[in-house]
Amino acid sequence: MQENKIKNKTILITGGAGFIGSHLASELIGFDPKKIIILDNLIRGTKENMKKFMNNPLVEFVQGDIIDFDLTDRLIKESDYIFHLSALRINACTEDLTYSFNSMVKAIFELAESAVRNDVKKIIFSSSASVYGLAQNFPTPESDNPYNNTTFYGAAKLWGEQILRSYKNLFGLDYTALRYFNVYGPGMDATGKYTEVMIRWLDSIRNNTNPVIHGDGSTTMDFVYISDVVKANIAALNYDVSDMIFNIGSGKETSLKELLNLMLKVNNCDLKPHFADSNNYNPVSRRLADISLANKHLNFSPDVSLEEGLKKTSEWYFETKQENKK
Repeated sequence: MQENKIKNKTILITGGAGFIGSHLASELIGFDPKKIIILDNLIRGTKENMKKFMNNPLVEFVQGDIIDFDLTDRLIKESDYIFHLSALRINACTEDLTYSFNSMVKAIFELAESAVRNDVKKIIFSSSASVYGLAQNFPTPESDNPYNNTTFYGAAKLWGEQILRSYKNLFGLDYTALRYFNVYGPGMDATGKYTEVMIRWLDSIRNNTNPVIHGDGSTTMDFVYISDVVKANIAALNYDVSDMIFNIGSGKETSLKELLNLMLKVNNCDLKPHFADSNNYNPVSRRLADISLANKHLNFSPDVSLEEGLKKTSEWYFETKQENKK
């Protein structure tokens, strides 16, 4: 059974106004923290994501950039634990490589340095399945090598894991890293340049246009619902595990064709897909997580099925679109 290490502690969430960070902050309030500090520059995050808890006296929102290292250090001085979720989107990383380096590579070094200076009890680091590139084994265990990754984003996430591992060895800094697979759910990015495929298809359903599948639809992903990702983060803090990296996914493989069919089903829709040329946003054709290590050490197993998650995501999407009309 999990302890509640959050009670009466100050928690810093970098990227806390983003999709995952805001859901995490909302859930942490129920664990009776002393304070939750959210640091976000609102490039990806939004105040809308935080509307449920913005006025909660336990929450302090600081609008600032992770590369403002004096600011970050000041916030870390106040904190017992850190959830480090701040990151650019995978495709956005190549648009400004210097900023990407500072915000995703240098930032984790500065964060680790400050955490050691200020006796932070533990860092929970949001990593990614992108570190694998196209994995060697399916289901993919955490021991698969990262040499097939070709993205700056994946390289930065791997650097984060390795710098934390070295700081554990050098200074005893406790950390746990979580490699997310394909996270989805209410609050996911619905307006960005690289909008998730689910949102594009929901747009099609709303507009009664044929949803587009790039390629032949055989590309697979491992979809994990947002509440299960939040649950994994809290377990990573509360359980006595350190210097470990865990896959966080559903452990189920779903092709794009299967995903679209299920999305059409939950929305009672009979639109037919339009197949288009493959895009180059994601060079990885297959994802399937081995989540047995997380199950063993964090008691992690997903609660929300893909069908249930798609229903909840669709309801949120259409409610949001309706509200925006008012």
